[in-house]
Amino acid sequence: MVAIGKPIVVVLLHGRPNAVNYIAANVPAILDGWYLGQEGSAALADVLFGDYNPGGKLPITVPRSVGQLPDYYYQKPSAKREFLGSTTEPLFVFGWGLSYTKFQYANLRLSADHIGPAGTTKAIVEVKNTGSVRGDEVVQLYIRDEVSSVTRPIKELRGFRRVTLEPNETKTIEFGLGPDELSFLNRDMHRVVEPGTFKIMAGGNSKDLVETTLNVDAK
Repeated sequence: MVAIGKPIVVVLLHGRPNAVNYIAANVPAILDGWYLGQEGSAALADVLFGDYNPGGKLPITVPRSVGQLPDYYYQKPSAKREFLGSTTEPLFVFGWGLSYTKFQYANLRLSADHIGPAGTTKAIVEVKNTGSVRGDEVVQLYIRDEVSSVTRPIKELRGFRRVTLEPNETKTIEFGLGPDELSFLNRDMHRVVEPGTFKIMAGGNSKDLVETTLNVDAK
């Protein structure tokens, strides 16, 4: 079917990631249905014929091969070393998802870029629908504690929000940041917020992100 040159959409119905490298490289579109209910066929038809603009995002990471397992976005900094001729990049990253429009992120900022360990701030980001149709975007907020007493993941999801945007519309999205989002369990199994710098990131998936820096002061 690919060889005849006609536009093809592959619909996947499954319960876990499949080996779809060839499909991803050669087919223009993949619609992942996972386990659909009794109205699944009607929902699929609405999306395929353009009557509904999808806005779903992957709740998992899709690896390229079994050699990448286990594969997840919140790896430790020393994890996933590359071998010669290989890559650690997954086929589809956590939080990935497309729609019939596109979104642009800009002007990520903090209401206060210096706080104390018990303090709070807000992460604010602007999201614009740059396409020609109305669509939903799932705005995702990630953090990284850059220096800590125990090894922390390279990024952690700390908030998400689904927003509907008309063509060329821009909305400002806010996320709260405080001890609940910044703390972790230290070596003594106490939940703490350690002074230092945190990378704050926002975007439509766990890879394509805009970022800024939050400083947590000792006092």
